[in-house]
Amino acid sequence: MKKYLGTALLLLLLQPVFAARIFIPMDAETQHNHLKAYGVAYAALQLGIQVDWLLNYKGGSFGILQSDAIERLCKLRGVDYDVMSDDQYAGVLAEIANPDVNEDIIKLEKAPKIAVYTPPNKEPWDDAVTLVLTYAEIPYDKIYDDDVLADKLPKYDWLHLHHEDFTGQYGKFWAGYRNAAWYQNDVKTLEAIAAKHGYKKVSELKLAVAKKIRDFVAGGGYMFAMCSATDSYDIALAADGVDICDVPFDGDPMDPNAQQKLDFSKCFAFKDFQLTTNPYEYEYSSIDNTNFRHVPMDVDYFTLFTFSAKFDPVPAMLTQDHTTTIKGFMGQTTSFRKETLKSSVLVMGDYKPANEARYIHGEYGKGTWTFYGGHDPEDYQHAVYDPPTDLSLHPTSPGYRLILNNVLFPAAKKKPRKT
Repeated sequence: MKKYLGTALLLLLLQPVFAARIFIPMDAETQHNHLKAYGVAYAALQLGIQVDWLLNYKGGSFGILQSDAIERLCKLRGVDYDVMSDDQYAGVLAEIANPDVNEDIIKLEKAPKIAVYTPPNKEPWDDAVTLVLTYAEIPYDKIYDDDVLADKLPKYDWLHLHHEDFTGQYGKFWAGYRNAAWYQNDVKTLEAIAAKHGYKKVSELKLAVAKKIRDFVAGGGYMFAMCSATDSYDIALAADGVDICDVPFDGDPMDPNAQQKLDFSKCFAFKDFQLTTNPYEYEYSSIDNTNFRHVPMDVDYFTLFTFSAKFDPVPAMLTQDHTTTIKGFMGQTTSFRKETLKSSVLVMGDYKPANEARYIHGEYGKGTWTFYGGHDPEDYQHAVYDPPTDLSLHPTSPGYRLILNNVLFPAAKKKPRKT
C-alpha cells in the first residue's frame, strides 16, 4: 500500500503544472478603469510575470499568469478582472488563433524603461502623458537638455517629448505672454542652458537635442510626441543650419531665404510645409490643421483604422481601444494636414472631412516614432492657466488609451511580419 501511494505521489508530481490566468477585459462593457489596467500590466512585467496582450479580443485584453500580488493590485486600483482556469484560457487562445478572426496574441516580456523629456519648471497644465503615467502608476524618469546632451538617452527604451518647441521660438507665446512671469522664466532658463553648453542661441541648443533624439530612435529607441513637440521637432531638423527665428526670439532677423533652404529629407514625418514666419502668429507652419479645419466641437471625432492583428501587429497594438471613434481635442498642433505627410508615414487615425491625420507612425533606422495631434484627450480646448485634467473622472478615456498603448509597445516580443 505504501509503495502504491509513493508511486501515485511521484506520478502526480511529474504531471505538468498549469497556472490559472488573471484575465483583464478591456472592452467598454466590463472594464471600468481601462487606464489603471495598463498600470497593472506594467506592474506584472516589473515583477517578471508573463503578460499576454490579446489584440482585438474584448478591446485588447490582458492575460497575466495568476499571482496573489496582481490580484491584490487589481482590487486596490479598481481594475475589473476574472481568474480563468487553464482550460478556460486555452479556449480563449484557441478562439484568437482562428485564422478567420482579426485577433492575435502578443507576448509582453519586459517592462520598458521610460523617460519623459520635460523641463524642470513644467506647469501642471502642460502634458497629458505625465498625467496618465502618474494616474496609471507607471514609473518614469524626467530628463531634459542636460541629460540628453550627456548621452543618457540610450539607457531608456521609450521617450516621450513634452510639448516642447524645438525651433527655439519659445512656443510662439511671445505675442500673448511676453510679459508673463512664467514666459520670462522659460526664456531665462533656456538661455542659461544654451550658454552652459556653449550655444549662442536657444535654437542651436534645441537642434543639438533634436539630433540626439534622432540618434536615439535610429539606434532602436521608441519615441512618442504630442501637440507642438511633433511638428516643431521635424521643423528643427529640416532647418539645420538655417535661422528661422525672428528678432523677438533670438535678437536678430531670420534668414530671408529660410523657406527655400529647408531640407525635408531630414524630417521623420513631414514634407513640403510652409513656415509661419510672423512672430505674432501662434503657429509654426502649414503642417498643423488648426487654422484650416473649422470643425464644430459637437461633431469633432476622429476614427481609428483597423489593422490586421496577425499580419500587421505594430499598428494593431498602437490602436487597441474599446471604440474606434475618438473625441477630438485641440492643441497648438491639433492635427496634421495630409498633404504634408511623407509617403512612408502610416496614418492610424484621421478625420476625413477635414483631410487631416490625428495619429501617425513611422520607422527611422532601427526605431520607431509616433505622433499624436492635440494637447489633452479629455480637455477639448485647453488654455494656459487651466487646471490639469483629473483622470479619476475619465478612467475609461479612449483617447488616453492610445498614449498607454505606446507605453507598452516596447515590451512586446517582436514577431516577423507575415506574408
